[in-house]
Amino acid sequence: MNENFDVEPQVLKAKITAETARIQWAELAKFYAAGQLLTVSGELDLIDVAFALATDQKAQFADWLAGSLVHRVSDDEAMYWHEQQRELWAVVISPWILVQDKLPQ
Repeated sequence: MNENFDVEPQVLKAKITAETARIQWAELAKFYAAGQLLTVSGELDLIDVAFALATDQKAQFADWLAGSLVHRVSDDEAMYWHEQQRELWAVVISPWILVQDKLPQ
């Protein structure tokens, strides 16, 4: 993550935006099993969260974690997304994959 510090913020945000895509839950399941998926609440902007993670904004990220606005994908979420064959927004900020379900549940 820290390798992004030498990149201009707007360039990094553009890169993150370009790498964000919709992906089927079935393609994410192996990353869930490995504990690499973080859910981003619909209240937050996925790009802003990815940017904060990529630039090591620990205090901001800690606030989101404490408020449960960002958390590891739960078993219930994984099961629901599997049953619904859900498509999620996702972006990789190694070693994490941030996902966001923007559709009504």
